[in-house]
Amino acid sequence: MRHILHADLDAFYASVEQRDNPKLRGKPVVVGGSPDGRGVVAAASYEARKFGVHSAMPMKTAMRLCPQAIRAQPRFDVYRQVSQQIMAIFRSVTPLVEPVSMDEAFLDVTALVMPEKPAQNIAALIKRQVRSETGLTITIGVATCKSVAKVASGMNKPDGLTVVPSGTERAFLALLPVGKLWGVGPKTGEWLASEGIKTIGDLATKPDEWMRKRFGKNGPFMLRLAQGQDDRPVVTEWVRKSLSAETTLAHDTDDPEAIEEIVTRLSQRVSRQLRNEDLRGQTVKLKLRLSDFTTFTRQKTVSEYIESPEDIAREAMNIVRKELEPGRKFRLLGVGISGFEDEDTEQDREVIQPRLTGLD
Repeated sequence: MRHILHADLDAFYASVEQRDNPKLRGKPVVVGGSPDGRGVVAAASYEARKFGVHSAMPMKTAMRLCPQAIRAQPRFDVYRQVSQQIMAIFRSVTPLVEPVSMDEAFLDVTALVMPEKPAQNIAALIKRQVRSETGLTITIGVATCKSVAKVASGMNKPDGLTVVPSGTERAFLALLPVGKLWGVGPKTGEWLASEGIKTIGDLATKPDEWMRKRFGKNGPFMLRLAQGQDDRPVVTEWVRKSLSAETTLAHDTDDPEAIEEIVTRLSQRVSRQLRNEDLRGQTVKLKLRLSDFTTFTRQKTVSEYIESPEDIAREAMNIVRKELEPGRKFRLLGVGISGFEDEDTEQDREVIQPRLTGLD
């Protein structure tokens, strides 16, 4: 039996700002760009979240919901340094660490578990060490597989520790909203609810063929996750070549403003992933699918490495404008980045919207 931890720092960027500036402690803090432009919330403190503010929200909206919020300009160099410090703490416990982003990671502690030292004791030790050495709190989920550990880490934030004992995985998941399942976004959740599937337990009862028909090759995998089954190992080394986000539109469109809005949102998602993983790239890629399902890609390599949503969106729109022709409507748009600074330390990854979901 495996023992997997999912460790997730609490409101990471905002917590670092509150740690480093005592005047911000206990106050609603939002980290991100200016509300006067296309600024987006990169992180929100728990004080700000009480007002409905969350990451990926336009900063203008965040400041409207919480006028008293204090906006902090992101300091990604500082966040990277803190992230490296925390990952070093994880690796001092076990070499089997899989960073997911700057503020979360999976740890396989199977070899360390003994009757007198259960996995939750190891998790508690990590929590104390992170707090002692960095001044930050971390929430950890403990389970027998990655997907259940990840769900568990979201249960008791901030500064939580949730344990899912072996044999209880399916029961633990059963009553949770289906949107808690790995890979189910808001639109997918809405669609599943319209089919009478409101909890993970509801989804877990569906047959393989039903899942395959609606979710393609990912259907059986989603079903196994809903049943608490996940045999994926903690991966410590990989090579990333590209990172992308794409979405299938609810309705085909040739509206330049609508297309720009979608490209902007996709660029924001890609930028968040780049920053989370300390990456910058030189090649911007566009994936386009027309109404007749013709699919093609375009790309452009720029002179400087980029990571900001504004730079990515600008280059992406320069590409897509050349493809806007009378009578040509688009049903899918994708934005990606490749050509990273260190091609020896990255891995292919796509953030893809489920094909039934429109604009998750």
